[in-house]
Amino acid sequence: MLIRIEGRDLPAGDELRLRNVHVGVQRKAEVVERVPVTAPAAAWELEVTAREIDGLLDVGGPFVHGRPGARFLYLSWGNVSGSGFEMFRRAKLMFGDIPTPVLRAAFEGGGVLVGELGLSDAYGDPVCARVRPPDIVWTLR
Repeated sequence: MLIRIEGRDLPAGDELRLRNVHVGVQRKAEVVERVPVTAPAAAWELEVTAREIDGLLDVGGPFVHGRPGARFLYLSWGNVSGSGFEMFRRAKLMFGDIPTPVLRAAFEGGGVLVGELGLSDAYGDPVCARVRPPDIVWTLR
C-alpha cells in the first residue's frame, strides 16, 4: 500500500532558533528523506504492507511503529550537523485515525493513501505528539 504524507507551513519563521532543522520520516531507528524547515513544503512517499486479521487491517513494514491496534508513522524533527541528525521532537500519525473506508480502499488498491497536515503548531514550532484529525486529513487519490 502506498502512502503519501504532504506537509505544509513548515516552521521556518525563526531561522536563527531553528537553524539547520530538518524533518523526515522515521524508518526503524533512522530518519530518512529529511527536508529543511526553509523548504516551502515537504512530501514523503512510502510503502507499507497490510494484511487482514479477523476482519481488521494491520499494517507493517520498516516505517510502521507500535503494536497491533496502535500502529503509527513518525515524522521526526532534528538538527543536522557534522555529527549527523540529532532528533529533538517527533509527531505521531496514527493509523487508527484514518477513516476505515479510506484505509480499506487503499488496502484494496483503490489509490494512494494521502495524509495532509500543517507542520507548525499554534506557536510556530514544529508540530509534535499525536496529530489527530482535523489537523491531519486522510484521503484516497
